[in-house]
Amino acid sequence: MEAEKKYITAEELNQHNKPGDLWISIQGKVYNVSDWGKDHPGGDAPLLNLAGQDVTDAFTAYHPGTAWNYLDKFFTGYHLEDFKVSEVSKDYRKLASEFAKMGLFEKKGHGTMYTLLSVAFMLSLVVYGVLRSESVFVHLCCGLLLGFLWIQSAYVGHDSGHYQIMSTPRFNRVAQILAGNCLTGISIAWWKWTHNAHHIACNSLDHDPDLQHIPVFAVSSKLFHSITSCFYGRKLEFDPLARFLVSYQHLTFYPVMIVGRINLFIQTFLLLFSGRRVPQRGLNILGLLVFWTWFPLLVSFLPNWTERVMFVIASFAVTSIQHIQFCLNHFSANVYVGPPSGNDWFEKQTSGTLDIACSSWMDWFYGGLQFQLEHHLFPRLPRCQLRKVSPIVQDLCKKHNLPYRSLSFWAANLSTIRTLRTAALQARDMASPVPKNLVWEALNTHG
Repeated sequence: MEAEKKYITAEELNQHNKPGDLWISIQGKVYNVSDWGKDHPGGDAPLLNLAGQDVTDAFTAYHPGTAWNYLDKFFTGYHLEDFKVSEVSKDYRKLASEFAKMGLFEKKGHGTMYTLLSVAFMLSLVVYGVLRSESVFVHLCCGLLLGFLWIQSAYVGHDSGHYQIMSTPRFNRVAQILAGNCLTGISIAWWKWTHNAHHIACNSLDHDPDLQHIPVFAVSSKLFHSITSCFYGRKLEFDPLARFLVSYQHLTFYPVMIVGRINLFIQTFLLLFSGRRVPQRGLNILGLLVFWTWFPLLVSFLPNWTERVMFVIASFAVTSIQHIQFCLNHFSANVYVGPPSGNDWFEKQTSGTLDIACSSWMDWFYGGLQFQLEHHLFPRLPRCQLRKVSPIVQDLCKKHNLPYRSLSFWAANLSTIRTLRTAALQARDMASPVPKNLVWEALNTHG
């Protein structure tokens, strides 16, 4: 005779939402993942953000079918008493199942191979141009080409971080370290740490690290209240300096993006040399040593410091295109404060993302991330499949009266600048309870 099922309520489940006491529900079955955080491939942030909730949609989005086989060892013996599935979630899960049956998650195409070949070709041209040419113009072009190389390499790192682009997990890790640490100088460990949290808590002002750019940028006046970052574990102080910088953020946005890569270098070092547990720390540091050997060495072969500075600035300026793209996908979308909710996964992704409309021949330029909503809903889906599923996602959004926003690159830029300008003007409101600053007042004497 089958044993009688034991049940707990959603309120009881929600009490297990702290480090060392993390319970989740998947399809109504309750699992204790308290000790799994330190070994979870996606890090502990997703578990902490969704602990105490039903996470079926997020689990479906991030895990292949084989992952379901590992759940039994975490089963508590309890089922969720008031477990209900929304109509949106039913359709989303059905769609994910259909994509899996069609083999779309496994059909990766040849995009990775073409990208890696193009990266190798561009790197060869850059090295040859620097070493063999004495032309300033050629050296400038080499710097610009290096920036494009970094962009394409970052796309490979992104893809390998979301799904296995190589034949085995070991080769996939090699691709991550090579494309990330060795070629771009940005740690794949740092990327995974922040990027997984971003996906789970898309556009949450206090949980999504990709919106926490105080004191330089603020996409919402809600950040003016010095909220606490649940990701970084510190307060995002909206002090006089932040108020001054944010007040002009719509003017400084593009210049800051040009040097934005410097911040990524800094964030990489801060994580790898922190006391935080970092998976494969040694391998990540070794990859950085490779980058900080070949890149300065290459720059040193340029004939003088003027050309060296020109070369570095040119390469950074090109990568700003990618940094801007990432901002376009989210800065002007809807934001909220608080942890993500597991039972409105589909709604949160549609609310917090913005697609960039482009012709299919430009897909290589955006790395598939112009289909931002499709990518957020199905992060394991290879980039070559995103355009194919886009009409299906649009139909599902229309069916449930949810936003599907797709703008041209230029329209997305205007929307982003408009969002930044709105927040900037709000920051200039002298009635806001922030201590006055003499520099601020001097610059704003005439309004």
